[in-house]
Amino acid sequence: MTAAAAGLPAVPAWFRFERDGAVHVGAVDPAGPQWFDLGPLDVHALLEKGALRAADLAARMATAARMAAPERFAVPVPRPGKILCLAKNYVAHAKEMGGEAPAEPIFFAKLPDTLVAHGAPVVIPHWLTTRVDHEAELGLVLGFADAGGRGRKYVTAAQAPSLVAGFTVLNDVTARKLQGQDREHKYPWLRSKALDTFCPVGPFVVPADALEAGDLRVVMRVNGEVRQDARTSAMVFPIGAALAAMARCTTLRPGDLIAMGTPEGVGPVVAGDVMEVEVEGLGVLRNPVVAEDPAAAAETPPA
Repeated sequence: MTAAAAGLPAVPAWFRFERDGAVHVGAVDPAGPQWFDLGPLDVHALLEKGALRAADLAARMATAARMAAPERFAVPVPRPGKILCLAKNYVAHAKEMGGEAPAEPIFFAKLPDTLVAHGAPVVIPHWLTTRVDHEAELGLVLGFADAGGRGRKYVTAAQAPSLVAGFTVLNDVTARKLQGQDREHKYPWLRSKALDTFCPVGPFVVPADALEAGDLRVVMRVNGEVRQDARTSAMVFPIGAALAAMARCTTLRPGDLIAMGTPEGVGPVVAGDVMEVEVEGLGVLRNPVVAEDPAAAAETPPA
């Protein structure tokens, strides 16, 4: 079975997983495949040192203990400082949403509590009875040497790709009807993007210097049916231009997570569905959709 058929990345990649009540960093070499336990490492600290690029990952794998494939993955980057997402970054998607591609990058934020790992459920709140959509995307994990903790701002489009430590898979789940209602009332539409569990990501992060991300196939399947199928070469703004635009407004820091926009074909999901996002060379992100139990959702009084 090929790595792609097994849902694995095309080249060695890292991930986080749960083991004996703790979270470890692991690595996988798709040749075999072979799995490695790199230990209970601090991903943010590693990203701040510029680690987890291809050579660094290979060196860690060479001295790591072998392991079986993990039963449960964790979010690759816990509690990122920012989750920034490109809007209308594919022409056909902009048109299907009734608009045109923007003249400059447009981005918005999701909140850390939206993040869930590969295999974890996306939970539709009990009070939300309108449409929820899938959005398959290429994700970026930022990481670069930042000993002074200053981050990076005002970078050029040529400089910006050097801030990317790795590529991952992301699903920008959206409460679509809620988003439309907020737009009609001229409200901010953060809540439609920021509901808990509405940002599955992972499970793997491929080092940015091990794979060229300019022309990767992005596919969304729901219950095995292909809904979205496009290539990153169709993005309006490539990685450098997108990050440069973001860095004009906010300081980019190691551990930040960037979503590069979704192609055409977004559509609804309901409880019982299973979403699979596959980005060529990066592996498969799979998450079931469930409905929140109203009884379990009752507010717990303070102790």
